[in-house]
Parts: sequence; structure tokens; C-alpha cells
Amino acid sequence: MLNRAIALFLSPMDLNVILIQLVSFSCILLLLRASRLPRGWVIVSAIILLVLAGAYYVAPSWAGFVSGGLWALLILLPIVGFAQVNRLVSQERYSQARRLAMGLRWLHPTDGLFEYPQLLRGLELGHQGKLEEASQIFDRYGSTKTLTGRTAITLLYRISARWDELLSWVAQNFQQKALNEPTLAVCYLRALGETGNLEQLIQELERFEQRSPRRADPVTLNLVRMFALAFGGQPEQVQQVFDDALATHPPNVREFWLATAELAAGNGSEARQRLLALSDRSDAVLRNAIAWRLSHPLADPDQALSQISKQVLSRIATDIQQESRYGGTAFLKSKAYATYTLIAANVAIFAVEIWQGGSEDLETLRQLGALVPAVVFAGEWWRLLTATFLHYGVAHLLMNMVGLYFLGTIAEASLGSKKFLLTYFFSGVGSMLVVSWLAVKLGSSNQIVVGASGAIMGLLGAIGAILLQGWYREKARVAAKRLRTVLFIIGLQIVFDLATPQVSFVGHISGLGLGFLVGSLLAVATPVTKPTSIHSE
Repeated sequence: MLNRAIALFLSPMDLNVILIQLVSFSCILLLLRASRLPRGWVIVSAIILLVLAGAYYVAPSWAGFVSGGLWALLILLPIVGFAQVNRLVSQERYSQARRLAMGLRWLHPTDGLFEYPQLLRGLELGHQGKLEEASQIFDRYGSTKTLTGRTAITLLYRISARWDELLSWVAQNFQQKALNEPTLAVCYLRALGETGNLEQLIQELERFEQRSPRRADPVTLNLVRMFALAFGGQPEQVQQVFDDALATHPPNVREFWLATAELAAGNGSEARQRLLALSDRSDAVLRNAIAWRLSHPLADPDQALSQISKQVLSRIATDIQQESRYGGTAFLKSKAYATYTLIAANVAIFAVEIWQGGSEDLETLRQLGALVPAVVFAGEWWRLLTATFLHYGVAHLLMNMVGLYFLGTIAEASLGSKKFLLTYFFSGVGSMLVVSWLAVKLGSSNQIVVGASGAIMGLLGAIGAILLQGWYREKARVAAKRLRTVLFIIGLQIVFDLATPQVSFVGHISGLGLGFLVGSLLAVATPVTKPTSIHSE
């Protein structure tokens, strides 16, 4: 799942086994979550498993490649593609999102995605000021019987800022189910704040949070949290959400909600001036929202909220602060230059391997600095470092670089570039030293070891250490949740290591332990984040 580890060899058969394991684990996990997923994902997962079983029966050596290709097309591509669609939507780049969705919809036509590009076209027209044409599209698909229809009706109310009508529609049709669908939930919760039902907004937000960890994506969850903070008159907390989890949203949207928070906080004159100035340079949908805001007074949080709801707002602000630190969203707004540099260096050295005689030629690897324990203890200590940049075959390089990209971006955002590099090289070199020492002790000192996996496992260990400290010192719920995920990944990696003879299990465990040690020391040296308190003026 993460990387290929410190390896001696990696043959095409090994890649076939890796793909079989990857496809099996991912499809089974999707099937276990069947009750929470659209039926298309369940159908696709079942089909891929059946293809895997059939291919394994007919041609075991090709089963992983066949099912892996199908998995990449029907699961990986839609996940990555629709993540990009959602990102474009959050940036209000509806035209680009629609074009991408038009291609992706063919992969899951049973999930209501086939009509999705038309809804994006409606949003595009609405933001261009062509509200009548947008309304025609939403009216065409509008129906309370289907997810697409309910989404269309919700978007029609949203672009025209008819928040009171949205609440009436929800009350008449599905009051108890309004939080079950992301688009409807977001607009419903916003409508509560827009119409002055601030206490109900906080209560409904709590209900949404309780069911959202497995249903809502982080952007959706933080968007509705931002509504509560804005209508609750907390501009500093709103700013923090936009700086982190909602960093992809356009500047005009950010300014609108900051002005809303200022207005709710009692800074009416200045906030109104900001909204009026913003209206002159906004699209039609935002102009409608501003017109509603200026003509409908917001509820006074100090008067409208109970003490319990104020405590909920304070807890939300603390959660956002902790998620910024432990939730892994920091890499969305920062560039992991050290990680990219390491990836580039590994790829460049791999090219040198090929040029010098081949990445699977043992003599070439030995000459370029592969780890040979007997030679290391004879004085060539530099091999402890150079071996971490060498890889045996394309698959070995690819798996390690995928692991380095995902773990590196998170670790670098959490630690900073200098501490990240310290952790990476300490774990990589240290794990190579442990492997060399043990090989000499066991009488296998002439083996060849290459790969960046000790260093990459060190990053995983450091991330685990930081999360553990966050859970222990700050009682951060997000840190505990992420820590469970890290432990699950480590468990999978151990199972994979023990099942694959070519992998250096000692290199993995030692790299993981060294990374955990460094991460623990760095976490102890980092000041504890103080809980955020919210006060009403």
C-alpha cells in the first residue's frame, strides 16, 4: 500500500502478486462499506473480484495485471478524477469541471453521474448571470424522487439565494433526511444560518458531524463548520478554515464569509461596506447572496445561542485547529520541495543505473553503491547512504516513489523541510546499518540490499509519533483517528513483508523504529497547541 521496502530483487511475478493483493484488499474494503457507497462502486468492486478470480484460475501469472488494469480504470481513475472535479467546483471553475465529468461519467453511469455534467452546466450559467437558462436546466432534472433531482432543486434555490423557500421545501418533503445527501445538507445548513435559525444550525451541525466521518469528505465537513463559525461571529476562526481546509476556494468567496463573520460579530458598518464593494466585482450568484445578506439581518450570536451551543462552537474551532496540525491537510497549501527533490534524485539515479548496465544487473548496482554488508564493515560506509537511492527494476522504483510522495508531503508539511530531511536520512541510513550489522551476525554479509524503503518507513514512524503525541498531550480526536490508520497500514505492511521473501523485514522495522524515535523527539520539542476559546462580545 505504501512502498516496496528495502528489497533484494523484484521480478515481474512479484509485481503480479502485489497487484493481486492491492486489488483484493481495496475491492473487499469497498464491499465492506457497501451500505455507505453508491451502488455503482459496489457493482464495480464485485465485477473486478470476479475477473481476478477467473484470471487467477486461467492464467495465475497474469491475474494481477488483468485485474489491476480494470481496477485502475474503474476505481482509481474515478476516485482521482472526481476528486479533481470537486476541487474545480470548489474553485468555481465549472466549465473545466463539466468537461472532466463528461468523460468520467461513463465509468459509473449507474450512480447518477451521467446527469452530473448538466448540473455543472447549470451552475456555470448561473454564475455567468444567465439565471433563466440555469433554472431551465435545474427544472428539467428537478425531482424529489432521485438524488440528481433533489440536487437540481437544491442548486436552483442556492443560485437565486431563496433560502427561506429551501427550508420550506425541505420541511415539506424530507425534514429527517436533509443531512443524508452532501449538496442538500450543505445548502440546508447554510439556509438555517441565512434565515437566523442559528441555534438550530448548531444542533443540526452536530447531527451532521456524528454521521459525517464515514459519509462526508473533509471539504464538505469544514464548509458547514465554517458556516457555523461565520454566522456565530468568529472571523478569526473563519480565516483559519479558509487558510487550511478551504484553501482552494476563490478569494471572493473567502471575502464574503469573512465579511459575514464580521457582520455577525457586530462590526456592521465596515462589513456592509466590504460587501457592497465585493458586489461590484462578483458573479451573479454571489451578488444574489450579498443582496440577501444586506437585506436580511443576521441573528445576534450572543442572544441566539445557548451556552451549550457556544461550547459546541468552541469545540469546532479547536477541532479545526487540531485538524490543521494532525489531519494532513497542510500539504494542500504548501509545496513539499524537499520531497519532490528526493523523488527527482531517485529517478535521476535510476536513469544512471540503466545507462551503466541496467537496474537489474547486480554488478551495476554494486558499482553504483549498493549495500553489501561485508564491504560496508570493510570501510565503505558511504554505501549506507548511496544504497537508499538505488532500486532494482521499474516496479521497485515506482512503488517506493508513490510511498515517498504520499508520506513525504504529509511529513514535510508537519515537520518542515529541514526536520523532514533529518528524519528521512537518519531512518534510511540507520536502517541500512541495522541490516548490515544483522547480516554480518547471521553470516549473510555478501547479500545486496537497495531501496529507499527504510527511509520511507521512517517517515511513517515519524508521522505515527507526532499523532501519538497529539492524542496524548492534546486529546486530539483527529490525531487518534489518523493514528489508527497508521497502525492499520503498518499491520498490512508487516503481513506483506512476511509473505514476500525478497523484502528486508529488518530494514522496514528498523526504519520504522528510527523514524518513530526522531518523530517523538521532534514532537516533544514542539509546543502544545492551546485550545481555542470563543467569546461573544
